[in-house]
Amino acid sequence: MYAVIATGGKQYKVSEGDIIRVEKLPAEAGETFTFDQVLALGGDGFKAGEDVKGATVEAEVIRTGRARKVVVYKYKPKTGYHNKRGHRQCFTAVRIKKING
Repeated sequence: MYAVIATGGKQYKVSEGDIIRVEKLPAEAGETFTFDQVLALGGDGFKAGEDVKGATVEAEVIRTGRARKVVVYKYKPKTGYHNKRGHRQCFTAVRIKKING
């Protein structure tokens, strides 16, 4: 069985036991987090829309952290313009425990 969940402006297809990295969640390591925005359920049959209105996905928070640095470098020739910036995106790694549908 799998589910399609939405969090942090992105959609993820998850199954029980999967480990995914999502945008930072307000939870500490070891806590249980419930995703209530389930878009679709699949497995034996496919359900979407009103059929998955009360569905939830329970996940265990493994850790929070920051991803590798992405360097953004802007340059315009002949003007002496250089701009170098770095960005590290925060994330939360979660393990999918149970799909309630």
